Amino acid sequence: MSLKRIITEFGAGNDLHGGDYTKAAVRAVEDAIHHSSLSLIRSLGVDSARMQVDVTIGVQRPERVAAERVKAALPHGEVAVRVVKGGLDVPDEAGGEGAVIASAAVTVRLDLP
Repeated sequence: MSLKRIITEFGAGNDLHGGDYTKAAVRAVEDAIHHSSLSLIRSLGVDSARMQVDVTIGVQRPERVAAERVKAALPHGEVAVRVVKGGLDVPDEAGGEGAVIASAAVTVRLDLP
């Protein structure tokens, strides 16, 4: 058997006032997974704990994302989080923190024949 990609979902999240890259990343993951249902996995009779879940987060300042907090937002599977440069920072013209926008790609793989 080999790992087969069965789900790929995309999401966006933001922190409008706090400049919190982790909060934006978690919201992006939540947006992605709320577009998906695990009915396929249940119908295959597969234990959801066996899913391989790969998360890629894009933000302008990857070093400011706490990957473990992003990982904790995923309720099932063996989760790996990778943070890369991407997303968008929107400056606050009044001098505040500005808005942080994160992108997320969540891919689920199962060991199938």
